[in-house]
Amino acid sequence: AYSANDITPSATGPNPSASTIGSDSMSITKSRSVTFFWEGEEIKATQSGNIYSQTLQNQFAQAMRTLVNEIEIDIANTYNSASRAYGTAGTTPFGTNLDELAQIRKILVDNGAPLSDLQLVIDTTAGAKLRTLSQLTKANEAGSTDTLRRGILLDVFGLAIRESAWVKSHTKGTGTGYLTNGAHTAGATTINVDTGTGTIVVGDVVTFGSDPNKYVVVEALSAGTFKIAGPGLLKDVADNTAVTISNSYTANMAFSRNAIHLLTRVPAMPPDGDSADDVTVVTDPVSGLNFQIAIYRQYRRIAFEVGIAWGVKSAKKEHIALLLG
Repeated sequence: AYSANDITPSATGPNPSASTIGSDSMSITKSRSVTFFWEGEEIKATQSGNIYSQTLQNQFAQAMRTLVNEIEIDIANTYNSASRAYGTAGTTPFGTNLDELAQIRKILVDNGAPLSDLQLVIDTTAGAKLRTLSQLTKANEAGSTDTLRRGILLDVFGLAIRESAWVKSHTKGTGTGYLTNGAHTAGATTINVDTGTGTIVVGDVVTFGSDPNKYVVVEALSAGTFKIAGPGLLKDVADNTAVTISNSYTANMAFSRNAIHLLTRVPAMPPDGDSADDVTVVTDPVSGLNFQIAIYRQYRRIAFEVGIAWGVKSAKKEHIALLLG
């Protein structure tokens, strides 16, 4: 972070200190494809009425959908790198009002997340609850009938709300009876504990004593130590403070879009190509992802392959928060 200085007139211009720009890395970790084929007799039997071309189009759409779902699952798996959490584990949010949205936004704002592109991805159970709130279904309160008539989830408090069937469910560790081992100051991310038994696993949500703030474990308990994500503890924690692990939960995620990175490309071909007769790249109009389409003409049949390679990384943990369900 930069610091400000008093302005002092002089004969020369300012002489600022050098800036150190940090860096990180990520990689393509998966290269996946969906394949299917048509035999000559099958094509001949379905050419009338344009059945073949319509079915082929649907197969390509389903192949892309399958791969997009896998990518979405990998993105959802970044939940266990979140900074903090809000809500009651095991209880679907939005039971009566929109309070949880205001509180989850507060976590992102307090952690310095940019306010221009905040996202909230919830599971379909939370989505169903949200659609029953009068604040969104009454046109005079919501300013729109989209939720009531079309089921569209409106942006609320600057959060663009999305719905996914792949929101992850977290099973808590078995840890119980742990106390902090030594005093910990605000900002600490390494937590030392003793006296307890059982596991504290990545993704567990923990609290310390009477502090209501909920922290997400990003490194599991090992040799009496576990880690939470930055910016760390918001308050000092005294020695022998009880560590409580929240119940298992559904990991609805709020984040700044740039906090999670998705890296994609088409799968690599040998320099001279393979046995494919034709290869092209098609952009999915829904996701915006580029897919490689390869056609292989075989003995009395034709095979199709739809492929994509990708990698996922949570690049800014401070700008990710969990809304527990």
